[in-house]
Amino acid sequence: MKCICEGINLSEAVLKVVKACASKTTVPVLECIKLSAKNDTLTLSATDGEISIIKSIPAEINEEGEVCVPGKYFSDFIKKLEDVQLVLSAEGRKMDIVYADSQTSMQVLPADDFPAIDLDIRENSFKLKTSDLKRFITSTSFCCASDDSRPILKGCQFVINGEDICVTSLDGFRLATVSGKVISATGNMEIVCPARTLNEIEKMIPEGEGETEIFVQRGMILVSSENTVLTSRLYGGDFIKKENIIPRSFITTVTVDRDKLKASMERAAILVRGDKNSLIIFDISGDTVEISSASEIGNVQEPVKAEIDGKDVRIAMNSKFIIDAVNALTEEKIVLSFNNQVQPFTCQNAENKDTLYLILPVRTSNNA
Repeated sequence: MKCICEGINLSEAVLKVVKACASKTTVPVLECIKLSAKNDTLTLSATDGEISIIKSIPAEINEEGEVCVPGKYFSDFIKKLEDVQLVLSAEGRKMDIVYADSQTSMQVLPADDFPAIDLDIRENSFKLKTSDLKRFITSTSFCCASDDSRPILKGCQFVINGEDICVTSLDGFRLATVSGKVISATGNMEIVCPARTLNEIEKMIPEGEGETEIFVQRGMILVSSENTVLTSRLYGGDFIKKENIIPRSFITTVTVDRDKLKASMERAAILVRGDKNSLIIFDISGDTVEISSASEIGNVQEPVKAEIDGKDVRIAMNSKFIIDAVNALTEEKIVLSFNNQVQPFTCQNAENKDTLYLILPVRTSNNA
């Protein structure tokens, strides 16, 4: 294999596909990026068995061929060469990289060992506005579980019913759900996509107006955008039904200025950020939400004016969970809804109720 390409093009491509390289594996080729030079195109591929990313860039091909380069090292090296033209030539177990007046050699693996990536995923699909897809992902993926105790909770559930779509995630302590519309769909469907995959899709698809189509088949999805193709396995199993978790009614509702509440919570969280639960307390009564926290460092007590309808409530919560939820909301006024100090409460925009966050309170000696 021998080809010539621009450093900036190769660097951008490498930085995209290296995200699919395995980090801890007993199969060395899964830590690699496969380079395929053919028909004036250099194609980069990476997979860890769950997610695969393929990206093509223009190149002058002097000799067609394929080779596998160590992904992390190749990525770190190439991003230092964005402003020069590169000549890549591989033979046997070695690849030479020529740039300006310099040359570097790198050990490589044969491309024959690289697993085949299935791109024949076209049976079912749904299409939606790219801006909506980005919003669905950023509004829910941060609430997915990060540990392997319940793998299905590491993904977001997409439920499509006619033209309606609902995306839900939860980690056992909090839940996020957002609803919207699809442009088209081949039929009703329900899938659970890994949060890691969705975050890569969100980075891959362009900003602005446009549409994105997601293809689904045999427990796999495929998304294509701007010479980049991503495929991923989906999670199997039964996802938790949010209808069984979200309360149907509430005793107390609080309408409050989002920015003022956020600023007060962030100050209170500073003193407890080293604690296990990063606990802050809402004391809701009259027309005020008093936000407090206490630790060995000191304590904070701040009143925030609000419109309160219902009974007084004193409730403790993980500061990160509530701050994440408030950060994800977009309106000037938000609504928090409570039942008591031990039942989950919700957070929503005051007007547009298509996004909802549910948070489980933390039991303390004062509210057990």
